[in-house]
Amino acid sequence: MREIGQIYESCSSVKENKKDLQFDFSSLPSLAAEMMISVFPLELMDGDAAHVPLVWISAVINELIHKLGDQRVFVLSVLGLQSSGKSTMLNAMFGLQFAVSAGRCTRGAFMQLVKVSDEMKTQMNIDYILVIDTEGLRFLELAGGSTRHHDNELATFVVGLGNLTLVNIFGENPSEMQDILQIVVQAFMRMKEVRLTPSCVFVHQNVSDITAGEKNMEGRRRLQEKLDKMTRLAAEDEVCDAERFSDVIAFDVQKDVMYFAQLWEGSPPMAPPNPSYCENVHNLKKTILSHASNSNGMMLTDIKSHIINLWEALLKERFVFSFKNALEIAAYRKLETEYSKWTWSLRKAMLEIENKLQNQIENGAINDEVKETHLQDKLNVKSAEVKKSMTEFFEKDTNASILIQWKKSFEIKVSHIQENIVRETQRKLNEVLQQRVLKKKIDAQRTQNENALIEKAKNLALTLKDKANDDKILKREFDSFWNCCVSEITKDAPQVQDIDILKDMKEVLSDNENFSDLKTKSKKCNILKVSSYSEYIQLNKVKKLLKLFGYSKEYDAQINKLITDIVEQVNKMIMSYNIAKMGYNKTYIQELTGFIRAKLVEHEEKETTKYTFKKHFFSDLVFAIFNKEQMTFVKQHNIFREGNDPVHYFARKREEYYRIFQKYCRGQPQLPL
Repeated sequence: MREIGQIYESCSSVKENKKDLQFDFSSLPSLAAEMMISVFPLELMDGDAAHVPLVWISAVINELIHKLGDQRVFVLSVLGLQSSGKSTMLNAMFGLQFAVSAGRCTRGAFMQLVKVSDEMKTQMNIDYILVIDTEGLRFLELAGGSTRHHDNELATFVVGLGNLTLVNIFGENPSEMQDILQIVVQAFMRMKEVRLTPSCVFVHQNVSDITAGEKNMEGRRRLQEKLDKMTRLAAEDEVCDAERFSDVIAFDVQKDVMYFAQLWEGSPPMAPPNPSYCENVHNLKKTILSHASNSNGMMLTDIKSHIINLWEALLKERFVFSFKNALEIAAYRKLETEYSKWTWSLRKAMLEIENKLQNQIENGAINDEVKETHLQDKLNVKSAEVKKSMTEFFEKDTNASILIQWKKSFEIKVSHIQENIVRETQRKLNEVLQQRVLKKKIDAQRTQNENALIEKAKNLALTLKDKANDDKILKREFDSFWNCCVSEITKDAPQVQDIDILKDMKEVLSDNENFSDLKTKSKKCNILKVSSYSEYIQLNKVKKLLKLFGYSKEYDAQINKLITDIVEQVNKMIMSYNIAKMGYNKTYIQELTGFIRAKLVEHEEKETTKYTFKKHFFSDLVFAIFNKEQMTFVKQHNIFREGNDPVHYFARKREEYYRIFQKYCRGQPQLPL
């Protein structure tokens, strides 16, 4: 069926000449829908490519709606490690036909419709149960970082899709699944555009002691505490209002933890099925039906849009899936903050070196090419300080055992940053040096060049004398002549490049944090013009407990004053850079974003501040400020360009020479230059 879906999507993508196709591909979703109605599973996610074919799945669901009507469905999904008995349990519970065997037999995710009997419909407000079976997590074929990303993405998708998820655990230790669920929780917090109301039941498979439930009360309590702790850690990182695991994924530790006996009574292949397993399956089925009776489920049309929205949100969210658990994410965030300090320290030191050398070039103290080794030598002291700081951080931080996995990669990143800023500074200084040398040369030959241009203008004017009154011909001939002369004189001159402030801003932010959605978020509204900042803040815990006043207009006044002060100070900092004389440097953007962040942190730490800023407040504020100030940068940069770019020097003389050219062509005497 996977290949049939791929054929359908390929044919659907054809824009023209669909009639020339050799068969009617539009009937393919109808065949898949018939198979689902006949209780055959359909692949929802391609396990080899980790891809959900949205066009194909949407078409199949549309056909289901056409054949069955828009039925109300309860979505039940299952999640667990490889060979933990997920498919076996579903087959035993609903009489399904999911593939079962030793080792890995399910790849990706499959969905299957189970019709609810008329008798059960009186107890539940649903018509069908959509059962979603998934591949086992942590399988050996993708050992390492790739399986972590794949597993976290798959788990988030199936938990977000299901009204109820069975978390299948082989034995009594849920440690592996705890880590995955922490990532799922944090991903849900980040995917705010998708409205999710999932719930879960923990199923411990292959537990021999039938009294395990009573004996493991303490273990369940510790499980609840750990999940709650990690949820708070994730909520703090994402600035989200969640105190417990159940605030994100509905879960009752007393009712939603079940223990299953072994499937076989004795040793296979001659062992009979274990009656206790059948009883456990029956009890779990009653629990599922209880959840279903308390749920409104989803209409088939809602399931289709939910699959699309959830998958698109997952594709945008790539950051959290690379981590083992919420503790790793928090440690990585801390590392990012330190990395920003290290790179800023190097950039700031190099900027000071650049300004000193540029002043020496202006004063004529440097006339030879600036060498890369010379700049590197000047940066060595600061480089040694940064390396020492990095070593201390990786060795002495409380999460050193977690951070060690990123030590080498961040050392390489810092080394590359250092090499890049040295090369960029060398290029800029040598361009300034070339521009100064060429400008002196042009100034020294100014009279000679002007006389040569006038002489050539005279000769050209003589050939056009009979067409002297045709301004179009004069303009065309002069433009051709002028471009040729100017390109010859300025061919060796390095041009001052245009600047793109918003592009540099996004690059600086993306070096340190996950701002992939900065562009789409920030264009929705201008934070400098909003009347209320309620969507940008999270009330502190003490304030939430008091529940006295809720959101106060006083907060708007405080934040508005803060923003006004930041905008004024940023403008002063930009003017202090003296870009008109020294030129533009990307380091200015990093300094300004660091300043804005520091002002927000300083404001949050005040005793009078009863709230915390959400993450998109910083990104929206930075975008709005740089969008407002980019013309200030551009104007200052243009002044620098006009004073240092030989091409602009000649551009200013163009009209003057054109007037002289016109007068010679029309036989009038030349005006003095």
